[in-house]
Amino acid sequence: MHILSRAFSARLSVPTLEAMAFYAAYGVNLDPHRMAERAPASPMHGTGWLRGWRMTFAGEELGFGGALPTVVEDAGSEVFVAVYDVTELDEKRLDMWEDVEIGYWRKVRVRVDTMDGQVLAWLYALDAYEGGLPRAEQVFDIADAAFAAGAPDDYVNWLRSLLTS
Repeated sequence: MHILSRAFSARLSVPTLEAMAFYAAYGVNLDPHRMAERAPASPMHGTGWLRGWRMTFAGEELGFGGALPTVVEDAGSEVFVAVYDVTELDEKRLDMWEDVEIGYWRKVRVRVDTMDGQVLAWLYALDAYEGGLPRAEQVFDIADAAFAAGAPDDYVNWLRSLLTS
């Protein structure tokens, strides 16, 4: 084998960075600082909208001290999301953080409209009946996270109004 061929072959076998996937966060994980703690190797890619989805609360009966945020399909609605480039290791960390192994949450593939076009991403959706009241602290945390991610003021105000409607 020629020396250049060996050198070229050796370069091809050099390990590369692991594959990354897009994660669409709509709850407290909207906050880039919180995500930096939960998924430190997964930078924020940008923000966008889930068109045809609605943020709601569900699972009050599951015993978490109130209903939890989730998304459901709804043709006339949209949800602001932060999109993160998530490594495989960070995805496993998020799964543990979100207690995926318990079976309450499922991963759903979605299309997110961003300023750069549409991207495919996954998100966590609660596998529970819609309805129930969330804890006030949780709603404020989500609104603060949306603000930190750069959500429009009307969206942040809408989130804060959920406690009075």
